[in-house]
Amino acid sequence: MPEPENTSSPILSLRHVGKVFGGTVTALDDMSLDIHNGDFVSLLGPSGCGKSTALRLIAGLMRPTSGRIVWSDTGQKSTGGQDLGVVFQEPTLMPWATVEDNVWLPMRLSNIKKADVKTKIDEILDVVGLAGFEKSYPRELSGGMKMRVSIARAMVTRPKLILMDEPFAALDEITRFKLNNDLLEMQARIGCTVIFVTHSVFESVFLSNRVVVMAARPGRVVKELKVDAPYPRHEDFRTSPEYSAHCRAASDALHGAIMDTNPEAA
Repeated sequence: MPEPENTSSPILSLRHVGKVFGGTVTALDDMSLDIHNGDFVSLLGPSGCGKSTALRLIAGLMRPTSGRIVWSDTGQKSTGGQDLGVVFQEPTLMPWATVEDNVWLPMRLSNIKKADVKTKIDEILDVVGLAGFEKSYPRELSGGMKMRVSIARAMVTRPKLILMDEPFAALDEITRFKLNNDLLEMQARIGCTVIFVTHSVFESVFLSNRVVVMAARPGRVVKELKVDAPYPRHEDFRTSPEYSAHCRAASDALHGAIMDTNPEAA
């Protein structure tokens, strides 16, 4: 996968975005961030720092209290009608539907017949490693396989941007590592941009070309780290001195964010 071209204009910009709930709880404060074509950006931080809120704002599931979200193709404030795929913390599959019908869902909602997109469904299931499971039901799948279906559903329309909200948090470490590896291969094959929410320093460094560290109360960006290791990344990267150095830098930034959030813990 080629290195993202960050000298070009961003495809998405957050400009001084804030979100207040109930008039008193500041979930996100003055967040500015540019996302470029081909980026893999991780939002790293403790619970309550606004990571998931930022994703929901980008997805158009809620509106910011202040600031604006600008897309390069329109120059207008996002209202959720952009070229997006979303992967939530849980697979959220329809238990009564087969794998292929779950993946078909976003196109079905646009009144597209399954027969007209069967080739696309088969192709994306092959990309996520589920070829041969088209007729299986969610109850017949492992946790990792269910998440692959959710990722396939987000990718099947070939969106410009995919938002992922801690999709691997509930999985065991071996499965998580495997899906991290596979996710980078999927991104390379689909050619999409990814914003990925995580609590894991190790996951953020392995996946990302940029790690955005956030602190809570109020939720805000405190540091952005560039991970300049080339893609593709394989298991040998996880044991390299370069990976360790990036993890240490991210861990130090996260520790600082937590101390800033909880000054009495220092």
